[in-house]
Formats: sequence, C-alpha cells, structure tokens
Amino acid sequence: MSSSVQVSEREARAVAEAARETEWARPSFVRELFLGRLRMDLIDPMPAADPEQEARADEFIARVEAFLREKVDPYAIERDDRVPAEVIEGLKELGAFGMKIPREYGGLELSQRGYNRAISRIGAYCTPLGVLLSAHQSIGVPQPLKMFGTEEQKRKYLPRLARGAISAFALTEPDVGSDPARIGATAEPTEDGSAYILNGEKLWCTNGPIAEIMVVMARTPAKDGKSRRSITAFIVERDMPGVEVVHRSEFMGLRGIENGVLRFTNVRIPKENVIWGEGKGLKLALITLNTGRLTIPATCAAAGKWCLKVVREWSNERQQWGLPIGKHDAVAQKIGEIAALTFAMESVAELSAAMADSGEFDIRLEAAVAKMFNSEAAWRIIDETIQIRGGRGYEKPESLAGRGEAPIPVEKVMRDLRINLIFEGSSEIMRLFIAREAVDPHLQRAGALFDPEASFGAKAGSAIGLGLHMAGWVGSNLVGWGHWPRYGGYGVLAKHLRYADRTARKLARTLAYLMARQGPGLERRQSLLFRLVDVGAELFAIAATCVRAQALVRANPGEKGPLALADLFARGARRRIARHFAAVHGNDDVVTYRIAQRILAGEHTWLEAGLPEAAPFTPERAAETEPLQAGV
Repeated sequence: MSSSVQVSEREARAVAEAARETEWARPSFVRELFLGRLRMDLIDPMPAADPEQEARADEFIARVEAFLREKVDPYAIERDDRVPAEVIEGLKELGAFGMKIPREYGGLELSQRGYNRAISRIGAYCTPLGVLLSAHQSIGVPQPLKMFGTEEQKRKYLPRLARGAISAFALTEPDVGSDPARIGATAEPTEDGSAYILNGEKLWCTNGPIAEIMVVMARTPAKDGKSRRSITAFIVERDMPGVEVVHRSEFMGLRGIENGVLRFTNVRIPKENVIWGEGKGLKLALITLNTGRLTIPATCAAAGKWCLKVVREWSNERQQWGLPIGKHDAVAQKIGEIAALTFAMESVAELSAAMADSGEFDIRLEAAVAKMFNSEAAWRIIDETIQIRGGRGYEKPESLAGRGEAPIPVEKVMRDLRINLIFEGSSEIMRLFIAREAVDPHLQRAGALFDPEASFGAKAGSAIGLGLHMAGWVGSNLVGWGHWPRYGGYGVLAKHLRYADRTARKLARTLAYLMARQGPGLERRQSLLFRLVDVGAELFAIAATCVRAQALVRANPGEKGPLALADLFARGARRRIARHFAAVHGNDDVVTYRIAQRILAGEHTWLEAGLPEAAPFTPERAAETEPLQAGV
C-alpha cells in the first residue's frame, strides 16, 4: 500500500501547470467570451450531424430500449445494489460496450451526439447501467487508447473492449483527489527495462471491482534521476498477479454501480503497456476528460426532461384550495423555471457535443462549462421537483406503491443526481480550471510578476509589460456595438444576444480590473474568480439556447415554444449575471474567510455544544458489510 507524496503549494501548482494544454490551435467559443468577444459565427449554424451516424445511433437506441423494457428491472437493481450478470451479458451482445470504439476494431463508432443520446436513454431508465457504460468508454480504456494508443495497443485491446471486456480508470487515491502532484502509486522500471513494477492503491474506481482492463496512473522515475517523478499511464489487466480488489464502496445514490478500492502489489506491467509515453499520464487524463465529461451534461438534461414530465402531470392532477396546484403562482413559477433550465441544459449539451464531433474546435472550456452548468442546473431542478411533489417526492417508490400510489422515484433521482456535482471534476475544480484558462492570455504576458521567486527587478519589468498589454486590451473592450439593429435575425431573442455581446466585454474588463487590483493575490481570491466564471457560463448558455431555439423554429415554423423557453431562460440568466457582477464589488468574502480560519483554529467550538455523542459503529455492524467488501 502506497502513501501520498507530500508536496508544497508551489510544487503542486507546477505539476498542474505542466499537465495543461498550452496551445490553442483551434477556436473556442467560451475562450472568446472571456476575451470579450461574442463569436456567434463559431456556433451558428451549429455543426451539422452526420445523417449516417445519426441513423446508426437511432437503430442502436431502438434495440437497447427494447432490451431495457424486456430484460432490466431497475427497481431490483436499486434494491439489491447489483447489476445482474445476465443484464451485463445482454449489453455485451447489443454492442453497448463498443459505442465509441471505431468499427474497424469491432465497435459501433457512434458520434458524440449519438453516444450522448444512447447513454441518456439508458441512464434515464436505469442509472447504474448508464454509469457502467459511461465509465467504461467515456473515461475508461477505450477513450485514451483511441487518442494516444499505438496501433499495436489498439489492435490488442479495442476489439476485446468492444466485445464487453469492462474497463476502468484509476487515478484517485485515499489521500489524493484533485491534487495529482501527491499521487503515491509508483511504477519502477525493471533492471532489463522490459517492464515496470507497480505498487499502490486507488480509491473510488468506478467499474474497478469488475474491470478486466484498466488505465492506472503511477509515478515513474525522472529521466535525469534528479527531477521530480512524473506521472505515467499504464494499461493494467485484472488477471496480472498482484492486482486485488480490497473493498466495494457503497453510496447514497447510484446503487448498483461497481466502485471500490484497488490494490497493486508488485504488479509486473510490460513496457508495451505504457500509453503515449513516460511522464504524459496526467496530460492524457486531462485531455481524455475534455471529451469524456460531455456525457454528464447530456444525462443531466435527460433528468431535467423527466422532472418536467413529473411536475407537469402532478401539477395538473393535484388539487388544493379548489384549483390544480399548477394554477397557483408559487408552483407555476417553479414549473416555468424547470422548463427553461431544461431547455438550456439540452441546448448546452447538444452544442458541446456538436462541437466535439466536428473536430474543428478546442472544447476544453466548453466541456468544463457544460459539465458544471448542467450538473448544477439539474440539482436545482430535482430540488424543486421534490418540493412540488411534497411528501410524495420524499417517499420511496416502494412505499408509494405499497399504499396504492404511482411509484414515482423522485427521491431516488435526487440521490443519483447529487454525485454529478462531484465526480469527473467537482464544481469547484471546474471553476478553478475555467478561471485559470480565462486569465492565461494575460499570464503569458505577466512574465515574472506572478513568480514568487523572481527578483524585484524582474517583477517590475513584467508589471510594466503586463500594464501595457492590459491597457490595450481593456481599451479594445470599451468599444463595440451591442445594440439595435445588431443580431436582428434572431427576432425576439435579439435583445438577449445584444446583451450578451455587451456583457462579454464587461466580463473582460472586470477580469482586467481584478488582475490589476489583486495582482498575484488574485489566485487566492477564488470566490471573485468564480463569480466571473459563472458569468461566462451563463453567457454560453444564453448563446447556445438562442441558437438552438432558432434552429428548431426554422425546422418547424409553426412551433414557437422554443423561442418562449429561450426568452424565459435568458431573462433569468441576465438577473443572475447582474448579481454576480454586483458581488464582485460588494461581498463579505474577506470576513467569511477570516471566520472560517478561526473555526479551523479551534475557536467558536461553543457553537457545536449540545450534541449527543455519536452512536458507535459496532463490529457487528461492520460484519454486515463484509459481503459487499468482497468485490466481484
């Protein structure tokens, strides 16, 4: 068992910076937003779908939906916390484990849009199955192999994976989450250089307990023997001696997923199993996640659709004070917001997937914003859905059915949705990532100014250079026409795009203001940066929603509903943006931080007084969990 590596803040930052993609060879709509430019020409028209790929996706989805109806009992999976072996075998026969694998290697080769639709349908019917398939091919072995594997590695593993050899991705460790500089797993080269000896432990590895093949991140020696050990990605097979599942984890939601702790003890890995090359593991992980995390926005949008259907039917059926509850303003406001947010989520998910499919964009920021925005919007929606359903929303479906009511599993959906704000990059990590990329064009010109070890003279010179750059950049964002008649082709939505145009420039100016005022200290004022990230996310959602609404109306001129939903969403987004900007200049961040540090130092413990002692977790209770710890 390995322990995490202790590193300084500077070392941790250096590791993260070394793994960043530093070049922008292709355009990014979100990056342009933070530079003060609303580049509607990049997203309108939205990149078109390939008809042949869409047809293949439709055919597969029809087959998988029939399988789900006939062979899968999601309530049994929830109750037993297991996916039956026959269900997994059925998915293998359908080719579901090869959705993203090229046809030349035996896969279905669905587009990102087709894959998103398939996973959303599967996950909406049975969430653990969606997670099983997504973890296998969104972040598991197929995706990094497609992007970085050698032809020999692809020929060896992709056909197996397409046939249903389940895969996993092992990065997190018991003491290591979003700070990869502290990874403790090691892979030491053998004396003859033919292999590596892997030792370490990985936590929260989805599919880990049943995976046949996995990507494992471990530290390898530096080439010069002096520098810090780098992180390398390895293909590890379950049947290699020394691979062990030591615990199967249980969670508040997603009952039925396979997730646990893996231990590697002197596992011999052939050198041919290194993916991309020594020291490139962390960069591989980050690039893989750029596309891999696009599944979450799509499944969140599907959850929004489900919630909308639930509240629509219930709010018409349920009578209070002589009227259906949907006629009461308090409930109607919630229903309108759910519909607007759902339309926005679907627009963001579809646009991001279309950009990924086109291959013409750098989507690292779009994927991060889509994941953050949709997971948080879905959480707001399920919260309001529980509120509208009242006690029936909080009650389990088995209990509802037991007393003769429809077993609508709202509480289960809430438990399942909560993890989306955490895994594949928590909301906080997504905001940090987006903020770092937003300020990058300016940091490139800052030189030594943000280097704590640089001399005063070097800092002074860099400050002058950065000041000249900022002056020119701010000046360019003071001018621009964001008023009538610009964007007139968008009809009733034109006013929102004119607003977005003006606000993108304000976003850029505010970012410059914060950099000038806070200097190197800005990186510690995460609450300030996060507000600007949220402004950028709302602007992206406004643009995506307006483009999609226009496209839908062009395809069906008689249906004006998309325009109404886009208008409602944009109205709410504009109010949220105003609050974010106001909080940049008027907030309690410093006072809140000071109080938090005092609490951490042991002050204010009087506030915790009055609680009973926690009930002991007895050995008898621990023994009850042993069957779950066994793994497979």
